[in-house]
Amino acid sequence: MNNKLEQLKTMTTVVADTGDIDAIRQWRPEDATTNPSLLLKAAASDAYRPMLEKAVGFAVKQGGSDAEQLTLATDMLAVLAGKEILELIPGVVSTEVDARLSFDTSATLERARRLVDLYDRQGADTSRVLIKIASTWEGIQAAEQLEKEGIRCNLTLLFSFVQAVACAQAGAHLISPFVGRILDWHLASSGRDFYPPAEDPGVLSVKRIYNYYKSNGFNTVVMGASFRNTGEIEMLAGCDRLTISPALLQELQDDQGSLARKLSPQAASSSDRPGQIHEKQFRWESNEDAMATEKLADGIRRFAADQIQLEERVRRLSQAA
Repeated sequence: MNNKLEQLKTMTTVVADTGDIDAIRQWRPEDATTNPSLLLKAAASDAYRPMLEKAVGFAVKQGGSDAEQLTLATDMLAVLAGKEILELIPGVVSTEVDARLSFDTSATLERARRLVDLYDRQGADTSRVLIKIASTWEGIQAAEQLEKEGIRCNLTLLFSFVQAVACAQAGAHLISPFVGRILDWHLASSGRDFYPPAEDPGVLSVKRIYNYYKSNGFNTVVMGASFRNTGEIEMLAGCDRLTISPALLQELQDDQGSLARKLSPQAASSSDRPGQIHEKQFRWESNEDAMATEKLADGIRRFAADQIQLEERVRRLSQAA
C-alpha cells in the first residue's frame, strides 16, 4: 500500500506551504503558495541571496523614493522566488499582496497588477500565477475586478462562512480557509486542550464551505490551509486542494496506513442556500463572529509585521551594496 501522502495525491491536489526552494524541489508538489512569513524565513538562506541582490538592483534602477524602491524590491523578490518555484512545479504559485493594503481596494488592485507585470517581465507564464489577497470586504472587491481582467486570485486569511460566500459571489478562483488558526482560537477560548479531528472546528468550517460550493455549483476552488496536525488533513481528504507544510508532508509520507476519502462533489450536501451578500450584511455577520474577526485581524497584523521585517532585510542589503 502507498503511504498516506501518495494516497492523498490521488484525491486532492497537494500544495507545498513553503517558500523554501530546496523543500519544493524535494517534495515536488503540484502547486506552491507563499506569504511574507514564508518568504522571510526563506530569505535567510543562501539560495535567496542572488534573488535579493537582483531585486534590489532592479528597484534601484527604476528610481523613485527610498520607500518606493523598497516596496518594489520586495515585490520583485516575491516574483523572482515565484518564478523559480514555477520551474520546479507543474501547477501554479500564489504570490501575496502587501497585507497593509488589506482595507484599500484601489491600492490592492494597483499592487496586484504590478506583481503580474513583474512576472511578465521575467518571462513567466502569468496564467500560472495566483494573486493572494486577504479576505476583507475590500480585498474581495479587488479580487472580483482582477478576475474580470483575467488575473486569478487566491483569497487568503479566510475564517468564516460569510467570507466564503462573498468570495464565491465575487467569482474568486480559489479560497484558503485557515484550519489550524480556527482550531487555535477555539482551544484558547474553550479551555480545552484537544479536539478529535472529526470535531475540529477548522475542519468543520472547511467541510461546510466545500459542501456549500459543490451543492450550489460554485466553481471557486477550496484549498484548506494552516494545518496543525495530520489528523486535520486526513479529515479533509478529497478537498480540492490542501496546502501542507514540509513537516506534515513528511509525516504523511512516513505513515503507511490507509487513508479514506472524506469529501467529494458527488456526496456533497448543504442546507445553506445561496443568497446575495451585500457589504452591510458582510460586515455585520463578520462582526458577530468573534473568532473570524479576531483571527482575520491577527493574521493581517502578522503578515504585515513579517513584510516589514522582510523590507528591513532588503534595506540592509541595499545599504551594504
